Amino acid sequence: MSLRRLLICFAGFGMTSLVLGSFAVAQKNAARTDVGSCAAYSGLPAEEGDTAGMVFIHGGTFVMGSVDGFWIDRHEVTNAQFREFVAATGYVTLAERGLDPATHPGMPKELLAPGSVVFIPPTNVGSGGRITQWWQYVPGANWRQPTGAGSSIAGKDNHPVVHIAYEDALAYARWRGRELPTEAQWEFAARGGRDGEDDWSSAFDAEGKPIANTWQGIFPVYNTNEDGYAGTAPVGCFKPNGYGLYDMIGNVWEWTSDWYRPGHPRENATNPSGPELQDLALSGGQSPSRVIKGGSFLCASNYCSRYRPAARQPQEIDLGAAHLGFRTVLHR
Repeated sequence: MSLRRLLICFAGFGMTSLVLGSFAVAQKNAARTDVGSCAAYSGLPAEEGDTAGMVFIHGGTFVMGSVDGFWIDRHEVTNAQFREFVAATGYVTLAERGLDPATHPGMPKELLAPGSVVFIPPTNVGSGGRITQWWQYVPGANWRQPTGAGSSIAGKDNHPVVHIAYEDALAYARWRGRELPTEAQWEFAARGGRDGEDDWSSAFDAEGKPIANTWQGIFPVYNTNEDGYAGTAPVGCFKPNGYGLYDMIGNVWEWTSDWYRPGHPRENATNPSGPELQDLALSGGQSPSRVIKGGSFLCASNYCSRYRPAARQPQEIDLGAAHLGFRTVLHR
């Protein structure tokens, strides 16, 4: 079932109380690590030209098949970069516009209104552990106001832009003369030249110290913030992978251009690009989704745990979230 439909189904449900005072105190007092020089970055690449801020990835073969060489953004698209796009084009994101009732019949009025999905740390946890305790559709939440009306991205030009629906990411990419990466391109780049991987090696070092912006502790009630960030981090705060790419793991989930279906074809392919829309087998209540990759600052060892290159997740194309962004690719 989609996240939007879960928000509909569980609206108004009560929760069994579990007092979390000790967790709250521990989280408030948790030590933070140094944020490093990334905090001084403007959010805009210093280079100029059509490959500004990008890295060239030479083609190769891996478990999904073969990919030709391509350029990919060194880091996630930032608030500063997205602001340039909006200033030049007047573009208004889906979260700012709201959904069209004609294309979403039966959708509750509150979910048609401009807004997006925001993580709200729960103060009580029900025995069922429903995700609607911490994911809420917040009216007024968008890339400019990430936690809702009255919030701001002031001082966060170098943070990844969030609350971006698929059509918003694609519009930005094409304005730049680029595209969104296929799942195969994204995963090949995220591996950084490594042949193997495991659930932990992309987010933690051999001593268990965080090397990516994820959740340390017990999600969703206790985050030690050992990595220095409770939410998004400025891009480039953590060591790049073998290809010089930052935050391919953690920080925010990233859109790819592939439609989502479980699993992959058995045969290797050249430049695989996923299924066609008409080939998706959707059951009642499902809407088509695209593949997102990389995990986010909300992935923990006890929940999500998808902070590795091969991990994938479906995301409704018309729904943004506080932990969802993107980067672009260029073929030339």
